[in-house]
Amino acid sequence: MGVLPAVVLLQAAPDAQAPSPIGFLLPMAAIFLIFYFLMIRPQNRRQRDHEDMLKGLERGDRVVTSGGVHGTVVGLADDVLTLEIAVAGKERVRVKVDRPRIERLVEKGKGGEPAS
Repeated sequence: MGVLPAVVLLQAAPDAQAPSPIGFLLPMAAIFLIFYFLMIRPQNRRQRDHEDMLKGLERGDRVVTSGGVHGTVVGLADDVLTLEIAVAGKERVRVKVDRPRIERLVEKGKGGEPAS
């Protein structure tokens, strides 16, 4: 008696259909498209805009670094910017910052040295 049900199950198994590979690939493709349009594409756009902003920096622009330091661009080099962050009496406090560390542009300057 114990053998009979196993024989019935073995005979029923070949009649069942295997799952379609399209049934698996279609949801995976939909998930990839969702990730692309919600995460990858906006990040690429943000990165491209940031690179364009860095290329367009000029003297007199007011910027914020990734460390939160506010300053005015007074010197430009290939990969280094000189920022004026304070004026103490007749002395000006200037720091050099790597260009990629500029987080955002606060105000576009009129060029030249910033007014004291």
